[in-house]
Amino acid sequence: QVQLLESGGGSVQAGGSLRLSCTRFGSTDTNWSMAWFRQTPGNQREGVAASGRFGSTAYADSVKGRFTISSDTNKRTLDLQMNNLKPEDTATYYCAAVRWKDFPSLDSSEYSNWGQGTQVTVSS
Repeated sequence: QVQLLESGGGSVQAGGSLRLSCTRFGSTDTNWSMAWFRQTPGNQREGVAASGRFGSTAYADSVKGRFTISSDTNKRTLDLQMNNLKPEDTATYYCAAVRWKDFPSLDSSEYSNWGQGTQVTVSS
């Protein structure tokens, strides 16, 4: 059974940086597409950044130019470098993964595996 474990959340002031990491356990298969989502209380889960099976990426407009998604060759780890953080970036961030998806997607319904989430808090 595949498990996703996130780390790296925390609290930071506006303008600061954080780096989130996600490690995938339980499968040596490299045919994974992975992504980061975020959610605030009372709101739907929002796609932040995604990495497709062959390495192509996609970003939400709200984070373009500030966030960078990256993964290792085996798609076992997925990082999200977050720079110039804003208070509106405050949320619980989730790592997600799905097999055999060529292109990156910010649609949460397309992912089958989810981590437990890590909290990011940005103060003004």
